[in-house]
Amino acid sequence: MRTKKRGRKYVVWFNEVGSKDIGLVGGKVASLGEMIQKVNVPVPGGFAVTADAYRYFVKKNNLDKIIKKELKGLNVHNLRKLQKAGMRIRKDIKKAKIPEDLKKDIMDHFKKMQKRFGKNLMVAVRSSATAEDLPDASFAGQQESYLHVTEKDLVEKVKSCFASLFTDRAISYREDKHFDHFSVYLSVGVQKMVDSQAAGVMFTIDPDTGFENTVVINGSWGLGDYIVQGNVTPDEFYVFKPTLGILKKRLGSKKIMEVRAGKAGVKKKLVPASKRKAFALSDKEVKQLAKYAITIEKHYGRPMDIEWGKDADGRLYVLQARPETVQSMKKKNVVETYKLQQKSKILTQGQAIGRKIGAGKANVIKNVSGIRNFKKGQVLVTEITDPDWEPIMKIASAIVTEKGGRTSHAAIVSRELGIPAIIGAEDATKKIKQGQTVTADCTSDPGTVWSGALKYKIEKRSIEKLPKTKTDILVNIGIPEEALEASRLPVDGVGLAREEFIINSYIAEHPLAMIEQGRGNEFTEKLAEGVAELVAPFYPRPVIVRLSDFKSNEYANLKGGKKFEPDEHNPMIGWRGASRYIDPAFEQAFRLECRAIKKVRDEMGLTNMIVMIPFCRTLEEAEKTIKIMASEGLRRGKNGLKVFVMAEIPSNIVLADKFSQYFDGFSIGSNDLTQLTLGIDRDSEKLAGTADERNPAVMRLIEQLIPTAHKYRRKVGICGQAPSDFPEFVEFLIKNKIDSISVNPDVAVKTKIMVAKMEKKLRR
Repeated sequence: MRTKKRGRKYVVWFNEVGSKDIGLVGGKVASLGEMIQKVNVPVPGGFAVTADAYRYFVKKNNLDKIIKKELKGLNVHNLRKLQKAGMRIRKDIKKAKIPEDLKKDIMDHFKKMQKRFGKNLMVAVRSSATAEDLPDASFAGQQESYLHVTEKDLVEKVKSCFASLFTDRAISYREDKHFDHFSVYLSVGVQKMVDSQAAGVMFTIDPDTGFENTVVINGSWGLGDYIVQGNVTPDEFYVFKPTLGILKKRLGSKKIMEVRAGKAGVKKKLVPASKRKAFALSDKEVKQLAKYAITIEKHYGRPMDIEWGKDADGRLYVLQARPETVQSMKKKNVVETYKLQQKSKILTQGQAIGRKIGAGKANVIKNVSGIRNFKKGQVLVTEITDPDWEPIMKIASAIVTEKGGRTSHAAIVSRELGIPAIIGAEDATKKIKQGQTVTADCTSDPGTVWSGALKYKIEKRSIEKLPKTKTDILVNIGIPEEALEASRLPVDGVGLAREEFIINSYIAEHPLAMIEQGRGNEFTEKLAEGVAELVAPFYPRPVIVRLSDFKSNEYANLKGGKKFEPDEHNPMIGWRGASRYIDPAFEQAFRLECRAIKKVRDEMGLTNMIVMIPFCRTLEEAEKTIKIMASEGLRRGKNGLKVFVMAEIPSNIVLADKFSQYFDGFSIGSNDLTQLTLGIDRDSEKLAGTADERNPAVMRLIEQLIPTAHKYRRKVGICGQAPSDFPEFVEFLIKNKIDSISVNPDVAVKTKIMVAKMEKKLRR
C-alpha cells in the first residue's frame, strides 16, 4: 500500500512505480520499479522514500529559506564560496529532524522487508533525484548512497541522502545543466543489500567508441563502489550482442576491494594475490549479464548504463539501470576523426577514454584540496577523481588518472564533457612534472601521454544521402582501432583486413618461438581478439581477412624470430604466403592462425568473416593449404565459410579456371601483380616510376581474370592501392564489371560518389 499524507505519497514499494514516476521517486528508483514490473531480470526489492517526503521534511524544518539564502547570487566557479555554501546547507539539513509520522512510515516498510528477507536484513540506501538518469543528463555520482545499512542507522542515512542533494558537485552540475535548484527533489531508495562477492558496471554500447553491437562489462571483487569511484582497475569483458560471443577480456589489477564491515557499514580490504590473477566472472556469468543488459536495452529502446552485483549464493542481480548519455546523443551522420601528426617521448600510458586529443600544461594534484589552483585549459593529472572534482574537470583540456577503469567516475564524466581522458596510467603523478606541457592522445588504446604540445588535426565527414552503387564499395583496414570509425562509413564491408599489425603490435613475438616456449595458445588468443576487433564492427557485412603475409625479414624482426627465419636476398618474392603455410618448418605456426580464425567464427559467432590466402603461386599450394585449414575445422562451405585467394601473381590469372576449384573468390592485389607482371621489385627506388598499376600488361591481366572468374561464379574484387589513387583506374574496373572495389577509408565516400556517377554514365 502507498502511504498517503494530505494527498501525497511518502513511501512506496518499488513494484508500485515505473518510468512514469520519475517526479515521485527519481530516475534511479523509477527504473528499478520499471524493471521489477516489466523486465525479466533479477532486481533486489525494496521501497522508496519519495520526493513528496523530501518536500515535507524541508517544509517542516523551514529549510527552503536557508537553502535560498545560501544559493542566492552564488558563483559556482568560485570554488571557495561553493564549498562554504554547500557545507552550510548540508549541515543544516543533517541537524533537522525527520517528522515522526514520516519516520514511522519508513520503519513500518523496513519491518515488512524484514519479514520477507530475515531479521538481520541490511539495505542499500540510495539517493534518487528527480532530475537523475535522464536521457540527456546522467547526474552520475552527484548524490550519496550508503551500503550495508542496519535498522538502527536507516533514518539517519535517509537524511544524509537528503543532504547530498546539495553536495558541491551537485550544485555545480545543476548550474551547468541549467536545472533550477528548487525544481529538483530527492527520493531515497531502500533496497535489499546484495552481499556482493563481485560487482561492477556494464554498458550496452561501447562508451568510448560508440560501437552499438557490444556489451562492455567491468567487474571486480567485493562491492561495486570502488569501480565507480575509480579505486580499482577492474576486469573488462566485451560481448558481441548478436551472438553473445566474448570478443575480448582484460584482467584488471583489482588490488583492493570494498567489503562488509562487521554488523554494519563497509571497509577496505586487500585482494589476495590468487584473486587478483583470477577473473571476477566466469565466461558463463559474463554471457548471462550480457543477456540481462540486452533485455534491459530492448525494453527501454536505447543504450543503457547498468550496475550489477553477484550475491554470496552466486546469483547475479541488476542493481540499477540508467540511460547512456554520451554516445547515444551523438550525431550519426557526421564522422569526426582526430589524427596525431607528430610523436615525441612517451611519458605514460593507460586506458583511452573517448577518441580525442587534448594538450596543455600539466597540473598535478594529489588530493581534492588542490583543485582551487586549477586553471582552464590545463591537463589534470591525479591519482583518482570523485564527484567533488567535477567543477574543474569540465575546464580541463584532458584528464590523466593513475587508477580506475572505463566505468570509473573520471571516465564517465570525461565522456559526458567530451574531454579526452587516460585512466589507470600508473605513476602518472611521478612521471609527469608540474607545469610540463603534454599531449593526451586517446585516438588508440592504450592512450598515450606525450611530452610537449604535438600537432594534430580533426577531420569531419558527412555520410548522409549518398548514392547507391551496383559495384560494392569496400574498405581496407589494417589497424583494429580504425575498424570502428570505418564501419560507420556507408560501405558494403571490408575488402582487405590485414593480420600483420595485430601480430606485430599486439603479439610482437614469432609464433614458432612461442610454440617452443609452450605458449602457442597465447598467440591464438591474442590473434583472435585482434581479428575480432577488425570484423565485429562491420557485422553482418562481409570482412575479408587476409592471413599473415609477412616476409622472412619481417618475421625475423619479431621477438625470437631470427632463429626461425632464413636470410633471403629478395624476401619480397621469397618465402611468404601459402608456400610458408604448407612448409613443415612453419606449418605449426599456420595452424595457430587457423585456430584463431576458427575461434572468431565459431566461438564469437563472427560468420561474416571471409578468409583470404595471400601469395598462392601454384595449384599444389592451394590444395595443401585448403587441406590444412580443413583439418583445423575451417572447411569451405561449413557454417558458410568462404575462402578467397589474392590474385597477385600472373599464375593466379592464367590458371583462374583451375584456382576457382579451390577458392570462392579472387581479390586483386594490384601492387604485387604489377611487380610480378613487369618483373620489378616494388621496393626499388630506381624503378619506382615504372611500377604503375595502369600499365597495359597489368590491365590486360585484370580484363582476363574477371570474365573467367564470373564463368565459374566466383566474385572478383580489388584491394590494391590503385583505386585509391587513380580515378581512371576505377572507371576501367567498372567497365570490366568488377564486383567490388576496396579503398582506404579516407577516400571511401569520394570513391562511392565517383563510382555512382561512372555507373550512371556507362548505362547511357
